[in-house]
Amino acid sequence: MKILVVDDSRSQTMLLGGILRGAGYEDIVEAHDAVSALNVLEGGVGENGDSDVDLILMDIVMPEMDGIEATKRLKADERFRDVPVIMVTVRDEVASLERALEAGANDYISKPVNRLELCARVRSVLRLKEEIDRRKARERELEALTERLSQLSNQDGLTAVSNRRRFEEVFDKEWLRARRDGLPLALLMIDIDFFKHYNDTYGHLKGDCCLKAVAEAICMVLKRPGDFVARYGGEEFVVILPGTDEAGAMSIAEEIRINVYSLGIEHASSSVADRITVSVGAASVMPRPDVAAKSLLLASDGALYQAKTNGRNRVEKREVV
Repeated sequence: MKILVVDDSRSQTMLLGGILRGAGYEDIVEAHDAVSALNVLEGGVGENGDSDVDLILMDIVMPEMDGIEATKRLKADERFRDVPVIMVTVRDEVASLERALEAGANDYISKPVNRLELCARVRSVLRLKEEIDRRKARERELEALTERLSQLSNQDGLTAVSNRRRFEEVFDKEWLRARRDGLPLALLMIDIDFFKHYNDTYGHLKGDCCLKAVAEAICMVLKRPGDFVARYGGEEFVVILPGTDEAGAMSIAEEIRINVYSLGIEHASSSVADRITVSVGAASVMPRPDVAAKSLLLASDGALYQAKTNGRNRVEKREVV
């Protein structure tokens, strides 16, 4: 356990440090004013945002900034809020002790320091610190688990892209954002051509591998942080392109079509090509209060139907009405 001893008297820090080392606490750091103590704490913040100091022995009476003011600053900082503080003072006036406790101090001890009393209070406070650390560790584990469960609930289990539920949430948010910012919003609907025939010919395990490869090929085209892809259902994928007009949507759609074609996945049952291909429907609109978000989805879906009707392995567009 790391203990920080703060006192403007070097003889006092040596005395306290000697008592603590004699009690088995080897990691003792000394500071001779409050500013130096704050610098020690700042330098010991780990990657998780916690301080590496487990306990502070703080003198009340110090020049420039006294121990009470220093404790107030520590307790106001989330990184140091849980570091316990024991005040050390020659004063035993009720007012000073009340101010120290109100500032956030956990305990106090009077000078001249009694060795047994000091060690007993340090042990007691460090047990409290250990319990706080265990609680924080449990909370972090719970937060990580909750985040992981949230990710899984929004993710397609096979392809690892987002699922339809997550798409609907993101689409609604992007529609409102585009309407607020006065920017276009584009949507691509993508369907793997003759995928049922592929499954019938090569089996479902190969079909799963094909879906994963197509999802990855789509993701490789989407380079902007706001671009979003989800598995819409079965062999269908959907792409949200914020800030993208019709020309941009068509360009990205064609790049996706070519990227999937370039995978070279054999498809002997396709009447379009000897490999896996996709049909893509594209639509873009400038969201307005008098235009429903669903109209963009219907337009892209209609464009996809048109691409399949016109021979597949192609990109078609449709106006939003």
